Amino acid sequence: MRASHTDADSTHAREPRGASSILGITAAAALAPIVWGTTYLVTSELLPPDRPMTAGVLRAVPAGLLLLLISPGIPGRGWRLKTAVLGVLNIGLFFPMLFVAAYRLPGGTAAVVGSAQPLVIIAMSTALGWGRTRPVQIGWALVAAVGVALTTISSTVRLDAIGLAAAAIGTASMATGIVLTKRWGVPPNTNPLNSTAWQLLVGGMVIFPLIPIVDDGPWAIDAEAVLGYAWLSVIGGAMAYALWFRGARALPSASISLLGVLSPLTAAALGWIVLGQNMTALQCAGFGVALIGSTAGQFMPRNTR
Repeated sequence: MRASHTDADSTHAREPRGASSILGITAAAALAPIVWGTTYLVTSELLPPDRPMTAGVLRAVPAGLLLLLISPGIPGRGWRLKTAVLGVLNIGLFFPMLFVAAYRLPGGTAAVVGSAQPLVIIAMSTALGWGRTRPVQIGWALVAAVGVALTTISSTVRLDAIGLAAAAIGTASMATGIVLTKRWGVPPNTNPLNSTAWQLLVGGMVIFPLIPIVDDGPWAIDAEAVLGYAWLSVIGGAMAYALWFRGARALPSASISLLGVLSPLTAAALGWIVLGQNMTALQCAGFGVALIGSTAGQFMPRNTR
């Protein structure tokens, strides 16, 4: 039992403290939401329609198996329940909600809901007494959310109740997962990739039974679908989550969540560049505001625990 009181401290003790190390971890973690910003494009352009649970399983399970080959092992007894909880929050619940929102909402509408994640994390951490966030960082989170809203504003937005609910649940689920990832860290003498692998596998197993219940689209695997699933699994799953969880353990929760703003900004940029979607002057201004809010929030002085 004594180890349970020291695991978090030992994990924090192993994290790099230098400014250059923190900058490197932040830059690496930022790649994850940038990659995730491609999800809406890949889902709409490459994947079979109306199969969100299939997409979730094929994103999580192959990525988990790949990371498990790199870092084999089974979580210790005291960490199996924690790993399962994180797997459900970060993958098992978040993935289905992400893909339901992606199928039923324009990417911009889902992005506006997701941009509230930093504020949810700040509120949760404060309520539980697990950390204090400087008012200026709360301000930057609001700035980023406003910027995302301006970037994704459209006169032809289609509001779908199920899609909106899925986006909100997914946002809350990932926010809770980030807070607990920061709180719990990883087991002593364990490669963090192993924890990430099991979270992906647990999440995939949670999603799998939902396929016959939710998915009703044709099961058509062509070259485009293979390319889409491979991108979501290897790059958007294994690589992105390994970098993201590393950042979530080393950086303040509010800082890592502000990086999530890069996901809708990437989606908006790809819509403009790849799909030829026009961006108004107001949307371009919102893009810049959101980017400023996300970046400025990373340069706040660190509170000592």
